[in-house]
Amino acid sequence: MTAKGSRRPSIYDVATLAGVSHSTVSRVLNDQPHISDSARQRVLDAIEQTNFMPSSIARALANKRAKRIGVVLDTSLQYGPNSTMRALESAARASGYAITAYSVGDEDGVLGIDAGVDELLAYGVDALCVIAPRLSSLESLRQRATGVPVLIMKSDPDADMHTAAVDQRAGAMMVMKHLLDLGHRSIAHIAGPLDWYDARARERAWREALAAALVTPVEPVIGDWSSASGYELGRSHDFGEATAIFAANDQMALGAIHGLMDRGLRVPEDVSVVGFDDLPDSRHFLPPLTTVRQDFAALGALAVELLVAAIEESPVPDRTMITPQLSVRASTAPPPSGSDP
Repeated sequence: MTAKGSRRPSIYDVATLAGVSHSTVSRVLNDQPHISDSARQRVLDAIEQTNFMPSSIARALANKRAKRIGVVLDTSLQYGPNSTMRALESAARASGYAITAYSVGDEDGVLGIDAGVDELLAYGVDALCVIAPRLSSLESLRQRATGVPVLIMKSDPDADMHTAAVDQRAGAMMVMKHLLDLGHRSIAHIAGPLDWYDARARERAWREALAAALVTPVEPVIGDWSSASGYELGRSHDFGEATAIFAANDQMALGAIHGLMDRGLRVPEDVSVVGFDDLPDSRHFLPPLTTVRQDFAALGALAVELLVAAIEESPVPDRTMITPQLSVRASTAPPPSGSDP
């Protein structure tokens, strides 16, 4: 038994003692094929010697179901992913399931995703969910997350994994329709990092809307989701003749408003600004921010519904998308007189 105050044995301790990788330990714990008998036996011996047996694994071995969903949070800093995580936990509890989460920092990259998937599988989770996935992590996920249902939160359908998302394209199209209806034709875009599925979906919709309006877009500028990046772009970037800016999240919109005002431009009298997410404080920005509201509670409930159906081999619901809403506030107005045709 582990002494009080001592460190609990980890999957890495088992791997070191057995002389294998931690991913091999994960595959043994999940009874996956393509492992030599000798390697499997070394892992089992190391598990016994280290007394490594998470309670969820013990339950899973006894009844083949741990009633636990593993969640890889591919960033722990942004409002959207954190809100989705809380919604998942609430929906899972209501369905009789628990959540085990693994957060991956921006600096961890694909190796962080690999470690998270391996660790969650080692704990015997019944399914995996990835919040805020990036293109760079998806292929690794396909290779490692075998043997359990997997759900990724992105708008595009996927042949190998379940998907659930707020409809990013629809939300961005709402923004663009609002700005175009106000009379704006030169609309700049502050995109999020384009390795993120959500950022790419919003950027594509911005391009599509301008093309449909017969407007040639300038290239978007790329932020990092933070208000600091929005501020630097608002303060120093040359937006040309743009009379409106669509920022890919509220934090960059907040920074952009600050930066624009520091250079003497008024929002919305000189430049309209729109965000995305509807932060709880966005209605109290100066001016209050026009933005897209994402229903994270509904998204969490949908994701858990899909995963529980897959775990329990019930019919999986067809619905995979949540429709967002546009909240129009004081940060948008018609373009200045004479600036747009």
